[in-house]
This record gives sequence, C-alpha cells and structure tokens, in this order.
Amino acid sequence: MAHMEYNVPSERWPAHPETATMEGKNKFVGFWIFLAGETALFASLFATYLALKDSVPGDDHLLAADLFALPLALVMTMFLLTSSLTSVYAVYHMRNNNFAKMQLWLGITVLLGLGFLALEIYEFIEYVHEGHTFRSSAFGSAFYFLLGTHGLHVAIGLGWITSLILRNAKRGISVYTAAKVNTASLYWHFIDVVWVFIFTIVYLLGVM
Repeated sequence: MAHMEYNVPSERWPAHPETATMEGKNKFVGFWIFLAGETALFASLFATYLALKDSVPGDDHLLAADLFALPLALVMTMFLLTSSLTSVYAVYHMRNNNFAKMQLWLGITVLLGLGFLALEIYEFIEYVHEGHTFRSSAFGSAFYFLLGTHGLHVAIGLGWITSLILRNAKRGISVYTAAKVNTASLYWHFIDVVWVFIFTIVYLLGVM
C-alpha cells in the first residue's frame, strides 16, 4: 500500500511537522526506544574498552599514549560536531517549509560525515602500519571494536540521510517526509554524542 504524502499548504504548515501526524508521533517515540538499546550497546563497549585498554602482551606492544595523535582526532571531532550543527539547520529549514535549504544542509551534513569517515579510515591504516591491529592485543581488539561499531553507525547514518536527499528530490517536503528527516537528524546527533565520549575516554584519557 502506498504511503500518503500528507502535503500541507505553506500557510498551514505546522510548527513541528515531524509530529503533526500520529505516524510521526509514533516514529518519534519508537526512535527513543531504539536509542535506549543503542545506549546500552555503547555503554557495554566503553566498559569493555576501559577494562582492556592496558592489556598488552609485554613491553614491545604499543599503548594508547604511544599511538594517538590528538590533532587528527580533534579534526575528526570538528568534522562530526559541525555536521551535527548542519543537521540542525536542515531541520530548522524543514520546519519552515524551505525544501531547497533543507536539502542543501542535509547535503553538507553528508559531506562532513564522509570527511570524518575518511579520516578515521586513514587513522586505522596508520595504526595498522605501526603494529596496532585488532589481533595484536586485547587493547587493540577493544579499540577497533568500539570505534569500528561507531564508524559503522556513521556509515549507516550517511546512507540514511543520502537516501532521504535522493527520495525527497522527487517527492518534496510534507509532514510524512518531515518525520523521516527529523528521525535521521536525531540519529545523527546520537552518534555525534557517542563520538564526544570516544574522544574524551579513548583519546584524551589515552594520552595522559
């Protein structure tokens, strides 16, 4: 069964189109339940990392302080935090029924996310060249599993937002598509918050 598009004239555009329908409200509530599960997942990964970060077999293996380059991690952080801001702009223009600017800011969000992902892949390659691999130590396994899980979530978010940009190009904006854009933006904020914890716990504490 095809979805109704729920197009609304500009003069009657609701202040919060993402929850203007029962479907939109259900998506909003359901997404927060989903985030609760995601929070539990990352909490377990952080706990595992903290328990294993000093577990290396001997003095010949690298520790966090020997590996991490804060300038690169800081650039990655700026990319991701800025992308969170651009997604806020996208939702702002969506709520003001400005389709073109919503699409523009979603596109900028994707570009910044791709920049983050490219730097993370580059970082992983550099660590592998230095001998820090998934199998080199318990520290390596915990590190790559935590950051790899986050990186996978970033990739999923990028695919999600890109698909919305492409689909919205044909259908425009409505209270139906607004709910989807808002949910994707919330997801993106969540993975940005997770990265703030990664930057603090893994990188900042790691070099101390």
